[in-house]
Amino acid sequence: MQLTSAPLVAWGNAWLSGHVGLDDAVDAVERRGGPNLIGTVPVADLPFDSGVPLRSALVRLRGLGLSAFRLSLPTWGDPLGLVGPKELNQAAIEAQEGVLVQLAGQQMGMVPSPDRRGSSYVGVSWAPYRADPAPPQVPGLAEAEQTLKLTLIEVARTLEGVDDIAAFAPGVHRELGDLGGREAPPLAHGYPPRAHRVAAQAERLAKVVRLAEPASGRGMDARQAAARSDALRKLDAAVRRARVAAHAAIALPGHAPNGR
Repeated sequence: MQLTSAPLVAWGNAWLSGHVGLDDAVDAVERRGGPNLIGTVPVADLPFDSGVPLRSALVRLRGLGLSAFRLSLPTWGDPLGLVGPKELNQAAIEAQEGVLVQLAGQQMGMVPSPDRRGSSYVGVSWAPYRADPAPPQVPGLAEAEQTLKLTLIEVARTLEGVDDIAAFAPGVHRELGDLGGREAPPLAHGYPPRAHRVAAQAERLAKVVRLAEPASGRGMDARQAAARSDALRKLDAAVRRARVAAHAAIALPGHAPNGR
């Protein structure tokens, strides 16, 4: 799954922590998704009432006490990184991603959607939502890394003798082999080496999950198909937690990093 929210969180936090300038952060985000407009859905009491370009939006948010971006990667039954209320949670779960924005005295949620106009314009539209003030309950980096390792071992054991690895292994290896040369690193400047390592591993395993899913159940009996599906769900959950933890692991002014 190619995340729209992750670059905004990574480069937004790098900007807030002083590791990159505003223009560099905006350029990095928009190289990945095209022009970003925030506030295309009016919401009372939030600072946007129309489509505002990303650079202008960040300046406006900084004036409102912007201090952190947090990544949310929820699914139905697992609202990872969300805090409520219902409207925000439902929109983010349907999109399978979102961003929490910490302002002075309040928290805002933003949920992305593709912004396509005509045949050539491709960008990102961010809908703002009121968010509850509580911080999200997400794992620390060390915990997420350990969970990812243990889940990999468990999944490998579960799939041994069950999965027809040969059915999709060439595509997996081809995609993984091309990953480094074709895509930018998941994180931005200022993140510790451990966070970069965990984010890169999670990125690769997310691709494995995506490539494996179309083959689920092929040539298997019901028990084998169920075991395979359950293993991939566990791996997906561990990957999402690793991504969220890695994107939080940067030292922001007035904040402790989420693991080292």
